[in-house]
Amino acid sequence: MKRLLLLHFIIYLFPLFVSAQNIVQITSNITSDSKWTADNIYELSGVNFIYVTNNASLTIEPGTLIKGNPAALVVTRGSKLFAVGTQEKPIVFTSSKPAGQRAAGDWGGIVFLGKATVNVPGGEGTVEGGLDPVLGKYGGNDDTDNSGILKFVRIEFAGIAFQPNNETNGLTLAGVGSGTEISYVQINHGGDDGIEWFGGTVNGKYLVVNKTLDDMFDTDFGYRGVNQFAIGISDPAIADISGSNGFEADNDAQGSTNQPFSQSIFTNVTIIGPKQDSTTVINSNYKRGFHLRRSTKQSIRNSIKNHHYQPTSCR
Repeated sequence: MKRLLLLHFIIYLFPLFVSAQNIVQITSNITSDSKWTADNIYELSGVNFIYVTNNASLTIEPGTLIKGNPAALVVTRGSKLFAVGTQEKPIVFTSSKPAGQRAAGDWGGIVFLGKATVNVPGGEGTVEGGLDPVLGKYGGNDDTDNSGILKFVRIEFAGIAFQPNNETNGLTLAGVGSGTEISYVQINHGGDDGIEWFGGTVNGKYLVVNKTLDDMFDTDFGYRGVNQFAIGISDPAIADISGSNGFEADNDAQGSTNQPFSQSIFTNVTIIGPKQDSTTVINSNYKRGFHLRRSTKQSIRNSIKNHHYQPTSCR
């Protein structure tokens, strides 16, 4: 029943989007309070990253369409993104390529950088993906930090290696505090992880990751949030050379016991693996439904995985 309800959620959460007419090119950083409206299409172009900086707030109306070409949208520490759609009018972030030609990794996705605690040396770091070494900083000492709201949002064809072996994800949450709201978010056809948390305390609910290249849900660097009602769905043909998992969880990249420990909680999760039936040919890079390793204390409760991942690994 849980699986049927979650699939019902996918079908009805994000109805078809009717595109607007006017195209607004976004080619430079957002340094003052701004609002994007549903009567325009916004294209993130010309650079690899568009930063919301200078403590500015970017507000996006329900029903707005944003296209990456190939820039990622990065919300820096102290700035905020209020992307609040509705069930009838979701906010959609997608590739700038024509429908039918879009593919995983077309653009950089959304990155939130907050001031919550992380376990990297010195208490702050630069998030992976090739970001600016100053604007890309995350971490601090405010676990209730507020980076805005992401609600009724779909992010698709995002996650790209702007530098070799250094990728962005569909949604990256780095040092993001519990004052931030993440709910009713769907990641489709991602080019790396669906959602990755780098430390912080942000909570989430109603999360969908559909056919992403690498891991569905990835936690590390002291992440301690609580997430409820999530589903991950695999594509049998697509997996990453690094090994694709439903969950990948670490305390940090070195497996240290640095504190705060990664100690997040996920409840009511369904992970659907790649083996649809006995005749399905799957990518050999698929690994485990739950890959909990390297000093993590993550908990996954009241949840199921099915359809032939390898056994769960804890090390």
